[in-house]
Amino acid sequence: MSTTTAHSKILILDFGSQYTQVIARRIRECQVYSEVVPFSITAARVAEANAKGIVLSGGPASVYEERAPQIDPAIFALGIPVLGICYGMQQIAHHLGGKVEFSARREYGASMLHVADGSSLFHGIGEQLDIWNSHADKLTELPPGFRTAAYTENSPFAAIEDPDRKLYGLQFHPEVAHTPRGREIIQNFVYQICHCGMDWTMGSFIDEACEQVRRQVGEEKVVLGLSGGVDSSVVAALLHKAIGDQLTCIFVNNGLLRAREEEIVQRVFGENFHIKLKYVDASERFLSKLKGVTDPEQKRKIIGNEFIDVFQHATEELLAEDQANGAHGHSYRFLAQGTLYPDVIESVAIGGNPAHVIKSHHNVGGLPEKMHFELVEPVRQLFKDEVRQAGLQLGLPKEIVHRQPFPGPGLAVRILGEVTPEYLHILREADTIVTSEMEASDWYYRVWQSFAVLLPIRSVGVMGDQRTYENTIAIRIVESQDGMTADWVRLPYELLARISSRIINEVKGVNRVCYDISSKPPSTIEWE
Repeated sequence: MSTTTAHSKILILDFGSQYTQVIARRIRECQVYSEVVPFSITAARVAEANAKGIVLSGGPASVYEERAPQIDPAIFALGIPVLGICYGMQQIAHHLGGKVEFSARREYGASMLHVADGSSLFHGIGEQLDIWNSHADKLTELPPGFRTAAYTENSPFAAIEDPDRKLYGLQFHPEVAHTPRGREIIQNFVYQICHCGMDWTMGSFIDEACEQVRRQVGEEKVVLGLSGGVDSSVVAALLHKAIGDQLTCIFVNNGLLRAREEEIVQRVFGENFHIKLKYVDASERFLSKLKGVTDPEQKRKIIGNEFIDVFQHATEELLAEDQANGAHGHSYRFLAQGTLYPDVIESVAIGGNPAHVIKSHHNVGGLPEKMHFELVEPVRQLFKDEVRQAGLQLGLPKEIVHRQPFPGPGLAVRILGEVTPEYLHILREADTIVTSEMEASDWYYRVWQSFAVLLPIRSVGVMGDQRTYENTIAIRIVESQDGMTADWVRLPYELLARISSRIINEVKGVNRVCYDISSKPPSTIEWE
């Protein structure tokens, strides 16, 4: 758990809801710091955290089931305001003497909420509002001391409260867009009930992060793997502001980069920002290790391990260069990484139980023991849009700050099957066309990601009078707020036609282009 104490803080206990990260974002949009913690956190740890409020998330379980996740009931006696959402409300009822039962009529989707008088949660909102439900169980008996704050046609206890103990429950989801005035409900909880100040600003975050980095590293040196992506670029600018020449960025060309990536990174950070930058061309080394490998997880592990080895060697070279130049003293003890908050949340299993591995994160966990660095992760508290805000405030150019996300393992996870120089060349050319057409049509900055994927599928085609038997490119273009969920973009047919036509005509080795119309979930954004 974060040691941040300078800000008002709301803790979110995660019971496994698909909307937990959305709750965190909604609270931060109120300029109040929020932090997601496992539901199993003890009351003692909650008290130590110095939080001004607690939110209990939704979840897929039923509170009365034998193995259902349960809160430490002592949390309710701490005197800290609590807001339970859906399963979180059922937790309040279950542990404080109410009754939760299976509902014969499952409530899912839109509904009309009727508000009772006098509830602080609904202050200034009116008597009726549209809400979004997603639950099978419902509260059938109020716990002692509680009263109804709002009801729906199907639920007499759609919102409940015990203002004396500062305990509140909502059977619906105020955090989702389908509850249009849900933001005001969250604001009422955060400001009126928890009395939080609006002190979570990007300026205050940058100042605090710089101070924290200085405390952590002292006079030691820090290395950062600079990829040219948004996350590592913002970390580079932030660390440069915090510790200046104690930072050296190592830019590893693993042969899996976007077109002209090495030129852009060296120009922006070396020439413009004057950050110490070491360029390592290890492309042949990475490609030889990937030869014959088709399993996506194996690819990621090989690239991750190889990256660490290259890093270690590059750091040793830096140390040797310092000594040769007479610059004795501190070693490169710290490794900085662009770990983001969704990475942290996704990589921590709920309640300590092993979760299914969807895909291994490049930035979080699983670092080999042979890696002799301590980690510096100055943006691990931020969502992606917050990282972009920080980048602009630190003076990074828009072209870097608003770049689309790019996977740590690079183009290796956009080539399904074996990674070869020939396939990389085909994919780079196709991807460059996608990017240039998206930029020319002003769509590039309107979407979350737009890229090409090379499929291990050949199909018959006709070019001129020739029969061809060549590769297939899939185009993936999605919109998203933070990468946790995503939907495919309904691009104009004319733009799709232009992208397809250019790829087939200009990229040798491709005779078919497909458009991926899958959302996340159930699909992931990347194909591997």
